[in-house]
Amino acid sequence: MQIVEIVANVVIVGLLLGPVWTRNMPCYEEEELSEIAKKKLVNYPQPPEPLGEVAHDTGSSSSLDLCMKYVGQPVRNGPTNDRSLSPWRYVRKTMENHYPSSYIEAQCLCSGCIIIENGVHKLSHDYNSVPIPQSRVFLKRELCSEGHGYYLKPVSVEVVIGCTCATPRIFS
Repeated sequence: MQIVEIVANVVIVGLLLGPVWTRNMPCYEEEELSEIAKKKLVNYPQPPEPLGEVAHDTGSSSSLDLCMKYVGQPVRNGPTNDRSLSPWRYVRKTMENHYPSSYIEAQCLCSGCIIIENGVHKLSHDYNSVPIPQSRVFLKRELCSEGHGYYLKPVSVEVVIGCTCATPRIFS
């Protein structure tokens, strides 16, 4: 069997079993979801929130102004995100209908990396600043098939936990 046929069969089986699987999920009233989610999240350990300053998510990507504060003078003390050659800041993200409904994510500040040349910190685009993703489990609120009440479905979300320097990809 070709890989395309196998994938198609898996998708079809998933679509057929999806309603059956969700029918077996307990339905809860909206008022009790938060307390139920706290109990269920014990099965999915959550990472500790980073210490330090957390910005609100503005939806924008890295800012050259924020990056440039790391160029010219080294940061020798403080948290790893400030001392990194690929610095990042933490932003608070929100996801409606998920538990937890907000989380902290790293946001790379530079497109390149900060290199040290003759004792001076410079921004170099010979390297790329790239995010480091980590899979994290959240509980998503879904409407029960009967149309009243909700169940909590575990979903995996990629969360950026930091940034690192890498050589640029070469596409051929």
